[in-house]
Amino acid sequence: CDNFNAIVAENCMKGEVIHPEENQYDWRDADRTVKFAEDHHMVVTGHCLVWHSQAPKWMFTYANGDSVSREVLIDRMYHHITDVVSRYKGKIKGWDVVNEAILDDGSLRKTPYNKIIGPDYIELAFKFAHAADPDAELYYNDYSMANPAKRDAVVKLIKDLKAKGCRIDAVGMQSHNGYNYPDMKEYEKTIQALINAGVKVQFTELDINMLPNPQSFSGAEVNQHFNYQQKYNPYVKGLTKDAQKTFNDNYLALFRLYRKYADHIERVTLWGVSDADSWLNNWPVPGRTNYPLLLDRNYKVKPIVKDIIKLFEK
Repeated sequence: CDNFNAIVAENCMKGEVIHPEENQYDWRDADRTVKFAEDHHMVVTGHCLVWHSQAPKWMFTYANGDSVSREVLIDRMYHHITDVVSRYKGKIKGWDVVNEAILDDGSLRKTPYNKIIGPDYIELAFKFAHAADPDAELYYNDYSMANPAKRDAVVKLIKDLKAKGCRIDAVGMQSHNGYNYPDMKEYEKTIQALINAGVKVQFTELDINMLPNPQSFSGAEVNQHFNYQQKYNPYVKGLTKDAQKTFNDNYLALFRLYRKYADHIERVTLWGVSDADSWLNNWPVPGRTNYPLLLDRNYKVKPIVKDIIKLFEK
């Protein structure tokens, strides 16, 4: 806790965990997360209310397996959002309302929410969340935000939501970066575009994947999986000197950019506490040894953190 002042639950507030059956909630881990934050004076962000990937299966189907109607799904989404947001009213600063709704080509992802309700499910989700806690900030969150087509689509989404009277305070650039991506010029263009669209910018799931990936790998699509091969796990005993320099240079480049736009950036969240906890050890290739975060496997702060701090002391 000495190194962090904000917390986001990686999984325990997602639908399949917190709401596994239509008439059953499991609040235990989410309650513990909020209590931990309160005890340590940390700001909590709720993640996430509407996401296709870890939504409970019952949300979209009747007991016989048939898809529910538009009206039924809207009702289920309303009750889920209302119940979850209301429980933590006044305790959670803001919510990732909708997660990963847009594909890299800028089109709206064909999720069950979109197929059954239609594109207006996003508007409805934001309005339901605002009604449940009018004081909570509301966010849209997505990956590969340096992609120009996705950037343009997200900016259009922001403008559309505002035109329909929705509250949207910030957009989360997940920033699941790699040692050789994203293009930092495009990354900065996205920051500028979001600022110009009238929202704050958040970096919500920051890590730097230091390992090579299969050629067909792209973005942070969680359904991508590849078989283990040794060539995808070259640093079992630690990063080489050159790889460590790349890691350091990349983090410094990111935080120089964050400092440049500090007045518009609300939050920087690392996706995991230490290298030992990172999801990148097992995705998109299982059983690897990755080094994506600012605390090492022994929960020790990496030396580069001192240089990052110095950027903000100038």
